[in-house]
Amino acid sequence: MEKKFGFSTRAIHHAQEPDEKTGAVVPLLSMATTYKQDGINQPRGGFEYSRAQNPTRAQLEQVLAGLENAAYCNAFSSGLAALAALMSLFDPEDHIIAGDDLYGGTVRYFNQVLAKYGVRFSYVDTNDLEAVERAITAKTKLIYLESPTNPMLRLSDIRAVATLAKKHGLMLAVDNTFASPYLQNPLELGADVVLHSSTKYLGGHSDIVGGALMTNDKNLYDKFAFQQRAVGAVPSPFDCWLLMRSVKTLAIRMRQQCENALAIAQFLSQYDDLVKVYYPGLPTHPQHDLAKRQMPRGFGGIVSVDLGSRARVETFIKHLEIFTFAESLGCVESLVCYPWEMTHAAVPVERRLQLGITEGLIRLSIGIEEKDDLINELRTALAQTLPKMELAP
Repeated sequence: MEKKFGFSTRAIHHAQEPDEKTGAVVPLLSMATTYKQDGINQPRGGFEYSRAQNPTRAQLEQVLAGLENAAYCNAFSSGLAALAALMSLFDPEDHIIAGDDLYGGTVRYFNQVLAKYGVRFSYVDTNDLEAVERAITAKTKLIYLESPTNPMLRLSDIRAVATLAKKHGLMLAVDNTFASPYLQNPLELGADVVLHSSTKYLGGHSDIVGGALMTNDKNLYDKFAFQQRAVGAVPSPFDCWLLMRSVKTLAIRMRQQCENALAIAQFLSQYDDLVKVYYPGLPTHPQHDLAKRQMPRGFGGIVSVDLGSRARVETFIKHLEIFTFAESLGCVESLVCYPWEMTHAAVPVERRLQLGITEGLIRLSIGIEEKDDLINELRTALAQTLPKMELAP
């Protein structure tokens, strides 16, 4: 489907035309693991064995590519599986510049898995272009970043980093999980590869674990496809089918989550003498202008809040009913996470504190519930957590 159609239209219709044989308007689910071949080296439609290729996964990959305005997509069984496929491009002694504020699982994979095989990493504030350029060596191959970051919601100017990467002949990969394709398209800003944990906003219903890589480079696509076949970390056909169902509502979900998150951030910012609020949609965010330019449809569904201490966090979560204390994010239900012990436990303590990931920090993943209900619950929990505070009306 041509890009001239709007995002919601493409999310519903791109690569999801009614089935030619039956007219079914919902994509068909192929659970087959193997396929009849018409002779030696004569597979039908390229399908031989489901680890290598599956009709439902092939259709999902077309759908996801369309959302990121990409030529190609490879789907994986998790976001980390997608990351592993990306990192398979590199050899011992290769050097990678990584953003200094990344998902803890990414840091764990870099430091505790890849480092053992000789891949070298430098962690740099990727919003500081001079610092990025100083970190480049003769062995540097990749710049890897998140924008917005998890959980501090810092942004990088993707177009500027892409220009710098091209100047030095480097690849740029962007984890676009927090923004989703609805809010931001890094390939159009100059990135070479986009990564998603499709468990999050793309799936959106807490019932799928998946990942994806998108690119416009056929050579990279073929290398990622080889990893799908050789390593086998691919999603099941049913997960692919569920994900196609989910992305049809991505735009409407993201609009509501962004609206709710902004309202909640504005509400919480009234207590700036007692808590610190991180959200790119607030004028007080140091990169608010960049957020408006780079994410014109909205500022995302994540709000991070520093309550000041672990004891306050423990009290706060005990007084929540709508918000669920759980890992993950980007789903229709609102969640609260404690990065210190959950998502970022693998990050060294000193580095956590430098980033602002304190023992008082919580990460709110805002769902699509009524925003007044969410705000009222937060008001009640804050009243119990900080009993001497002056309550906002």
